[in-house]
Amino acid sequence: MASTALEAPRGAPPGHATGEIIFRSACLAAATLLMAALAGVIVSLFIGGLPAFRQFGFGFLTSTTWNPVTEVYGAAGPIAGTLVTAFLSLAIALPLALGVSVFLVEFCPARISRPIAIAVELLAGIPSIVYGMWGLFVLAPWFAAHVQLPIAMHATPGGWVDKLFAGTPNGANIFTASLILAIMILPYMAAVFRELFMTVPPQVREAAYGLGCTPFEVIRAVVIPYVRRGMIGVVMLGLGRALGETMAVTFIIGNAHGFPHSLFDSGSTIASTVANEFAEATSDMHTSALIALGFVLFVITFVVLAIARLLLREEKH
Repeated sequence: MASTALEAPRGAPPGHATGEIIFRSACLAAATLLMAALAGVIVSLFIGGLPAFRQFGFGFLTSTTWNPVTEVYGAAGPIAGTLVTAFLSLAIALPLALGVSVFLVEFCPARISRPIAIAVELLAGIPSIVYGMWGLFVLAPWFAAHVQLPIAMHATPGGWVDKLFAGTPNGANIFTASLILAIMILPYMAAVFRELFMTVPPQVREAAYGLGCTPFEVIRAVVIPYVRRGMIGVVMLGLGRALGETMAVTFIIGNAHGFPHSLFDSGSTIASTVANEFAEATSDMHTSALIALGFVLFVITFVVLAIARLLLREEKH
């Protein structure tokens, strides 16, 4: 049984005991430092945002007004933009990531599977600002001309299509921001899914094929159940990255503080609002409201990861 005390194992040589104590002390120090840093972040964000919470109360979370001129701040618009873009990007990226990883593991010829996998891993490491610039100068104009404008011209005024896709046809909106986020988290999720699928023993898959299963049946009934816990963790980490992404979203979401009413409406996220305004905040209340936004984002991310842990705890092989 693992021991939490900083004691050497019984019967160990003196040198071995000293090394073991140093190793355990170093691990304890690393863990303590991490928890202390996280606690410091939480406390500093809460203290910094406390004037805004006191001034606006619960209305800070429900109000859509964000006006630095009148010193009235509400976070409902950025919160909604954060949640919508994160979950929409996850809905787009998840099936594509699964498809890429299954293709690389099950169907792709071995001589090209490894180069493609390396390319996918390299894509996962590209800085987000590159995706943002590509989204602003390439994706947004193309999307406005070939998707947004045709839909706006053919939608019946007042119909559900018009309500769902209403917005200025400039390409900077909630949906294109979600597309950029999906493109960003897709390589990361595909690379980790591939590694998970490769942990399934070949004998298990071969046994399933020997029983006459099709590749789809092998993936559905053998591979995915075998790595389900890891897959849930990957999905939650992808969602966490989408929730906190800043620069790529700032480039293309439109940076409007109002509550988004359609997929093609301009909006903002918590991270983009802080990035846009923190250097230009001219009053203490404005700064406090931005720090309070950071605290809210921290809480949202913590809740998402806590839910992931609960799901992992309930999963049993």
